[in-house]
Amino acid sequence: MARLAQTAGLTDVQQEILKTVREFVDKEIIPVATELEHRDEYPQQIVDGLKELGLFGLMIPEEYGGLGESLLTYALCVEEIARGWMSVSGIINTHFIVAYMLKQHGTQEQKDYFLPRMAAGETRGAFSMSEPALGSDVSAITSKAVQDGEEYVLNGQKMWLTNGGTSTLVAVLVRSDEGHPEGTAPHKSMTTFLVEKEPGFGEVRPGLTIPGKIDKMGYKGVDTTELIMDGLRIPANRVLGGVTGRGFYQMMDGVEVGRVNVAARGCGVAQRAFELGVSYAQQRHTFGKAIAQHQAIQFKLAEMATKVEAAHAMMVNAARKKDSGERNDLEAGMAKYLASEYCKEVVEDAFRIHGGYGFSKEYEIERLYREAPMLLIGEGTAEIQKMIIGRRLLEEYRFQG
Repeated sequence: MARLAQTAGLTDVQQEILKTVREFVDKEIIPVATELEHRDEYPQQIVDGLKELGLFGLMIPEEYGGLGESLLTYALCVEEIARGWMSVSGIINTHFIVAYMLKQHGTQEQKDYFLPRMAAGETRGAFSMSEPALGSDVSAITSKAVQDGEEYVLNGQKMWLTNGGTSTLVAVLVRSDEGHPEGTAPHKSMTTFLVEKEPGFGEVRPGLTIPGKIDKMGYKGVDTTELIMDGLRIPANRVLGGVTGRGFYQMMDGVEVGRVNVAARGCGVAQRAFELGVSYAQQRHTFGKAIAQHQAIQFKLAEMATKVEAAHAMMVNAARKKDSGERNDLEAGMAKYLASEYCKEVVEDAFRIHGGYGFSKEYEIERLYREAPMLLIGEGTAEIQKMIIGRRLLEEYRFQG
C-alpha cells in the first residue's frame, strides 16, 4: 500500500470496500482507460463491473437495497476510481447526487419507488441545473414549469448534463412561479422535478430530447449533453418532496455532496499523476543517472506529494463534516477549491517530468493533462468556491465592534 493519501479511523468494512475497489481499478480500469478515452467510448464493461460490486447502491440505505455507507466511504471510493479514470467517477457521481437528494428530500412514495432501482443500478441518475446562458448564476434559470391540472408542463433548455444519454432518471431544476407571489426571490420559486426517460439520444420521451454528446477536450467516455424540454408533461407526484419552491435548496444540498466528489476526483487524479511521475523519474536517465537523483526533480516530487496529502486530508474532513449532519459548505468549498487546483499543478509537474514523452498519446499523463481542467469548473468554479468560503468566513468571524 502506498504511503500517501491514507485515512485514519476507518472500519474494517470500509477498508475491505476500498481494497476491493482498488483491486478492481488496477485490474479492470487502468489497463484499458487510455484506449477507451482516446476512442471516447462509454466504458460499459467497467460500469457493469461497478454494478456487480454494488457501488451504485453504496450510499443508499440498506432498507432500500443499498449498502448504507457514509459519504466518506463513497468519497474514498471515488478517489480510487478517479485514480484509474476520472470519467468513470463522473458516471457514479451524478447518480449519487440524485440518490442523496431523494433520500434527504423525497416523499416516502418517491423513496420506495426509486431508491431500490437505483441501488441495483437498474435506474441511473443524472441531475440538471445549468443552462446555456447562465453558468454559475443559478438564480437566472429560465426553464419553466406551468401547472396544468394534475400535471406540470416543462419547457426550456438545459446544458452540461453528465450521463444525459445513459441515465434513466434526471433531477431537473426549473422555475415554477405559480403559488409564489410576484417579487418572490428567484431561489424561492424553483422546483426540482424527477424526470424518467429512456436511455439514448434523440426524443427519449414525448417532449424531451437529448441531443448527441458534446465533444470535449477531456472527460471523455462519459456522455455530456444538453436536455431540451418542449411541452414535457410531468405528473405532480414527481415534484421532489411533493412541494414546489424548494428546488434550489434541494439542489444546493446535493451540490455539497458533488463538491466533495469533485475534491475526491482531484485527489485521485493527482495521486495517479504522482505515481506516474515518480515511476518515470526513476526509469529515465540523463547525465549518467536517473532523473530522480537530480535535486530539481526531487524538489518537484516533494511538492507533488505534499499537495496530494493536503488535498486528501481536506477532502476527508469535508466528507466527515457532512456525515456528522453539520453544515459543510465551507469545508466542501475549501476541499473542492484546493483539490482541483492542486490536481492541476501535480498533473502539470508530472507532465514536465515526462518531458517530450508527456506530449505523446502513448503515455497516460497526456490523458490526465486534458482531464484535470474539468475539475477547475465542475460543481462550481474556483471563483464561486472563493465566494462561498469568503462569505462563510465572515459569518464565522463577524466583527464585534
